[in-house]
Amino acid sequence: MRDTAALVTVVDGYVPVLDLSGSRSGSPDSRAHLAAAIDKVCRTSGFLVIVGHGVSEEIISDMYRSTREFFSLPAGQKAELLADPRDPLMRGFGRKGSLAASNEDAAVERERALPDISETYTVNRLGESEGARSLPEHADPALRSPNRWPALPGFSEAYLAYYAAMEDLAGHIMRLFALGLGLPENWFDDKIDQHMTNMTANYYPAQETPPEPGQLRKGVHSDWGSLTILYQDNGTGGLQVRSKAGDWLDVPVIDGSFVVNIGDLMANWTNNQWVSTVHRVVNPPAELAGTERYSIPFFHQPNFDAVIECIPTCTGPGNPPRHLPVSSGAYITGKFLKAYGAA
Repeated sequence: MRDTAALVTVVDGYVPVLDLSGSRSGSPDSRAHLAAAIDKVCRTSGFLVIVGHGVSEEIISDMYRSTREFFSLPAGQKAELLADPRDPLMRGFGRKGSLAASNEDAAVERERALPDISETYTVNRLGESEGARSLPEHADPALRSPNRWPALPGFSEAYLAYYAAMEDLAGHIMRLFALGLGLPENWFDDKIDQHMTNMTANYYPAQETPPEPGQLRKGVHSDWGSLTILYQDNGTGGLQVRSKAGDWLDVPVIDGSFVVNIGDLMANWTNNQWVSTVHRVVNPPAELAGTERYSIPFFHQPNFDAVIECIPTCTGPGNPPRHLPVSSGAYITGKFLKAYGAA
């Protein structure tokens, strides 16, 4: 039997590069081949790089330009947009935290006191009027906290256009996930049609003073949700994943591509058949400590009331469900509390 991954793989490896263009042509065969390749990757590394995704270069460049403009603002202006301490999703300019603290792995205990060397800015569809109305009445009212937009010309327009493009791409990938898991293609649709996704801009500033021992731009962590779609520039000091052998491997940086990985929620949903791999963002070498880096992850998170429980095709005789059901909203707000605590 021919390896289906080879039909869509541009570059092979622990974090392969896959071409999505065939999946948008409407051909059932091409979608099935890509879904099978994605299923294979999600059972090994849980990380891939995608090209042929259909997101326009203009939408990406407008978002990137706006991101650089925001983080170049004086510290006082950014502080005016500091996330409301009552906001469970920390929209706006982020307070310091450690993503390593959200991991259950005791091996990262020593990193918990070390804040990540980065600045963040976050928006969510729940911060706009239409998104806020999609929440059920019993949801924490603070989840409707408005997005905190900077007064930069064109900024909110660029971010909302990019967010909409990521919504479309995430839905497309989730349908490929469904096919890869042996489900009807639309199986996830009613669980993500009112998603509660944070899009976060990460700014990794020049390191004018050396980091503390063990301190990183982003500490060792796994992502939390269903999937992450990450735009990253080619700045020095980048994203690494830890292989099953324990080695740290650089994630390929390819112009116009996105990094896609699954998070803990998807690993739970698939009864651990798919893996949520730990990763980190390393510091630049000392001779390049003056360089900056930017990345923008779209942390896809299902609807507030979506029940995350073992997918039917991921259990059977001798393979019972390994995780208790949990609602998407309770799950993600708990993760934020672990990582950033109460303000």
